[in-house]
Amino acid sequence: MKTFAQKVDALFARHEELIKKPNLPIADGNGIYKRYENPILTAAHTPVFWRYDLDEKTNPFLMERIGMNAAMNSGAMKWGDKYLLVVRVEGSDRKSFFAVAESPNGVDNFRFWDYPVTMPDDVIPATNIYDMRLTAHEDGWIYGIFCAERHDTNAPAGDLSSATATAAIARTKDLKNWERLPDLKTKSQQRNVVLHPEFVDGKYALYTRPQDGFIDTGSGGGIGWALVDDMTNAEVKEEKIIDPRHYHTIKEVKNGEGPHPIKTDKGWLHLAHGVRGCAAGLRYVLYMYMTSLEDPTKLIASPAGFFMAPEGEERIGDVSNVLFTNGWIADEDGKVFIYYASSDTRMHVATSTIDKLVDYCMNTPQDGLTTTASVDTLKKMIDHNMQIMKK
Repeated sequence: MKTFAQKVDALFARHEELIKKPNLPIADGNGIYKRYENPILTAAHTPVFWRYDLDEKTNPFLMERIGMNAAMNSGAMKWGDKYLLVVRVEGSDRKSFFAVAESPNGVDNFRFWDYPVTMPDDVIPATNIYDMRLTAHEDGWIYGIFCAERHDTNAPAGDLSSATATAAIARTKDLKNWERLPDLKTKSQQRNVVLHPEFVDGKYALYTRPQDGFIDTGSGGGIGWALVDDMTNAEVKEEKIIDPRHYHTIKEVKNGEGPHPIKTDKGWLHLAHGVRGCAAGLRYVLYMYMTSLEDPTKLIASPAGFFMAPEGEERIGDVSNVLFTNGWIADEDGKVFIYYASSDTRMHVATSTIDKLVDYCMNTPQDGLTTTASVDTLKKMIDHNMQIMKK
């Protein structure tokens, strides 16, 4: 029979084996990006000493005392030569918190920092916080904007499901010490807000997603744009929709900005999620678009359909048939690391390049919004290829 110390050693050994497992790209692909064989973060990647009391006196059976359910929806940024994710970790108690995981290469060997993020509360404490977008802004601060969820105080007696959402704001210089700023003031509920990395007309620019309710988009028209004077007291007084929802598309129910856009010489490169309803529930996919360098509100490219959708085991999890992203990293050599979660359960990575993503956006046909238009577009491609094949 193993001793307590031997059991502890075995826990750490299995954990280390999981972290150090190489993650290889999948050979087959669509020419736009490469998926990888393994998730980069799961609940099992969280440190052993988060989950187990390692004192034989207080935990003689070496039971897991604090269960972890998921690691998902991570903000991302380069920190020196490390690839950092600010991960939404969800405990077995349904409470999410933020924790930083770093990797030397961006595709495997992600290791959590010893302690989770201690995020100060707002004036009205939130029950749950999640899905941070990270922006290293030109003002010198790193901002994290995330969802702060609270029970709806106007809900009828006995209704313990109704909730409200606000865009919470915090800033830091080291990703360890966070200054909490007041939640974004806005007329609608906001649970998907992203900070543009540069000043626009001397103001901070936000990508928003106005909603009538916590779940229902209602009159919210899509991804919005708003300028605010001061992030320490941010208020949306006026917003306009720059990427609208459309009937019978991948973004029929709602859509939202993922991470902040990447600046290229052809325009701002955007990664977003789109949601539609189907017999199995809501289906979340990723899509891309581009906006003008001169006017970041002007749409200049909008490829039809999804950029990435759940495949294989990605379809299965706590909330199935979902891909979600709020983090990507563009290296100086043009390589792009796309961090996405599947089914509210685990984190993955895909890699591409700036050139490929710009080409995909600029040269992929737009959605004509009808079957007739889609078939016409397809026939043009076929006609072109028939001429090529005859040569």
